[in-house]
Formats: sequence, structure tokens, C-alpha cells
Amino acid sequence: MAQTTNWTRRHFVSATLAVGGVSARSANDRIQLGVIGAGGRGSELMRQVAQARTADAVITAICDVYRPNRERAAEFVEKTWKIKPRLTTEYKELLGWPDVDAVIIAAPDFAHSVMLKDAVEAGKDVYCEKPMGVDFAEAKAAYLAVRRSDRVVQIGTQRRSEPRLMGAARLVRSGLLGQVTRVEFSVNFQEPRWRRDYSHIRPEDVAWPQFLMHRPARPFDARRFREWQLFRDYTNGIPGLWMSHFIDLVHWFLDDPYPAGAVANGGVYLWKDGRETSDVFHALLDYPKGFLVSFAMSLTNAARNRNLWFGTRGTLDAEAMKVTGEGSRMPDRITEEIEVPAEPANSHMENFLECVRTRRTPRADIQAGFSHTVACCMAALALDYGRKVRFDRERLELIV
Repeated sequence: MAQTTNWTRRHFVSATLAVGGVSARSANDRIQLGVIGAGGRGSELMRQVAQARTADAVITAICDVYRPNRERAAEFVEKTWKIKPRLTTEYKELLGWPDVDAVIIAAPDFAHSVMLKDAVEAGKDVYCEKPMGVDFAEAKAAYLAVRRSDRVVQIGTQRRSEPRLMGAARLVRSGLLGQVTRVEFSVNFQEPRWRRDYSHIRPEDVAWPQFLMHRPARPFDARRFREWQLFRDYTNGIPGLWMSHFIDLVHWFLDDPYPAGAVANGGVYLWKDGRETSDVFHALLDYPKGFLVSFAMSLTNAARNRNLWFGTRGTLDAEAMKVTGEGSRMPDRITEEIEVPAEPANSHMENFLECVRTRRTPRADIQAGFSHTVACCMAALALDYGRKVRFDRERLELIV
């Protein structure tokens, strides 16, 4: 309790004396949040803020380029907190408001890194959805900006707050599996994922230049607005959209933050609907500690998912949440089945809000975000260029 009180006093003094950038806290010491992107994911995160009762947080501002999203979000805030939030289509305007302590970034993927950098430089703490970025240069700039700052940043790889996965991480990090040399992920659907109805989108409801941000200018396109996940101007495809969650587990469980190299293959094999991102994708990434990661995803057949960690003493099946001696012939092989225990944990959003108060490091910090972004950018570029992409972890540079 004393730590929170001391931080609150320090934060209030800095906010009072600062020329700009650091936000002022409200009179009742509530954490005041701005939401940038109030669509499907943003709306879910707003509900999580409302459910985090002990955090004493309130949403005071909404930025969204789509009028129905702004209105729906404002209605939710009025119903939940009995206040009228400030509304805008310009995220930089929201970042300049002193009655916003922290922001939730849930805009499309291509905006994450740029908005994150701008937010911490404006003095805001940030909850930023995954992937942290899809363009390596933008992600690196955001990473360095956060490292220069004293801001609390939580990346939305929320599996780091799942109790059973926290238990699995503890077991792997304890050495239970022995030396892990291979990890295999396979995620499968049979659907044209990310295809959405856009017949109802009216250009007068969309702040189109604000949506495009720094991406190439073009006439209004309702499909690109609604189905941005299918177009390479706005995403790096399956690596950022899906692999980010799983490769983050690798960095967490095995404590190796960056791949040494990546190769990839894939393409659009079934859903030939004009999409520019693969419906079948497979990447192989090797790591300096001496293990290989396979990530495969298809939208063409839904048979079975796999999340397997192969060690010298046995195997973790992180789908079934069991550890067995399967595959090992070593004298010290695991001899009985172990069920992965659940670790006590609050939600990913609660963890972020708690860290905003205490100034502790959240579960998915900026290093975790940059690490998964590096791996995903490497895999995406390997697919684009048809050759192995390497990473120089001393210079923080991709070698294509």
C-alpha cells in the first residue's frame, strides 16, 4: 500500500510540474484510460476494464475512425461509469489530453508500433494489442522508445496470463523436460478466416485518411477497411495474426528471446477470394540455445491442433496439458504422467492496471512484444523472399 501511495504522490507532482506529456491523475486517483480502436477487440478489452473492479479504472476517451464504433463505445462507457467520454477520430489528439493516464491500443495491426511509440513519447502507459508490430523498422523504433521511457507497457499476448500456460512455463523452465530440442505448433481451421461482410460500410461513416495513417493513400475501399487482415499493406499475414501468440510461448518457456534464423513457405491454395495473405503457412525457426520451432497453420482443413515440446526426458502436450516420458529412452526419462497445474493469476488487463499503479513490470512487457515481432517479421520476410532470414541480436538488425 505504501508503494502505491508513494508512486501516486510522485506521479502527481511530475504531472503538475511537467510542461506536457505526463498526464494528470483524477481527483479520486482512478486510472483514466483512453481507447484507440473500439471495434471487436477494443470492445472486449473495454469489458475487461469494467470487470477489473479492484483496479479502480475508468475509460474517459475513445478514438475510432468508424462512427458506429465510437457511438457504441461511448454508450458502453456511459452505461458502465455514468460519464460521457471524449470522442475523436485522431489518436494524437487523444494522446494530448491530460485526463488520460494510459491508453489501450486495439487498432489494426499496422498501426500498433507507430501508435505505441507516439503514446509513450506522450507520457502514457500503454496496453497494446498483439502483434506489437508488422514492420520491423517501426517495431524497433517503438521498442527503443519504450526502453528510453519510464512507461508501463503490456503487450496483448494474453496467454502469458492463462493459469495453465503459466503452470506449463514453470515446469519447462524448471528443467523437467531435460534439454528441449524441438517445438511443434499446428493450428488448423477450414474456413476463409478474416472474411467479413462489408456491404453496410458507408464512406461517410469512416475517417478514411485516419485509417490509412502512414500506409499508401488510395480511394475509399470498404473491403480493405473491413477485411484489412487479407491485405499486405496492413498485416504480414499469419505470422502476425496468429503465430505471434505461439512464438511468444517459446521465448517465455525457453528464455531465448530471438531466433537465429527463419525459413518459410505457403500461399493461397484454397480461398482464392482476392486475399494477399496465405491460407496455408509453415515456418521453421532455429534458436541460439539449440532448438528448432515448427509453426504451421492452415485455413483449409481443421484436423487437430498440436502444441508439443520435445525434451530429452519426455514431452509436454500443451493442448492436453500433460507431461509424459513419451519419446525418451534416457535413464532419467519421466516415468509417470504429470498434469500441468494451474497457477494463480489475475487477468492480463488486471495485471496491466495493477502495474500502472505499482510501476512493476507486467507479464508481457516490451521485450516480450519485440521478441515475438522479430520472429514474426523474420518468418514473413522469409516467405516473401524465398530464403532464410537471420537476426543480429547485438545490432538488432534483420539480415535478409
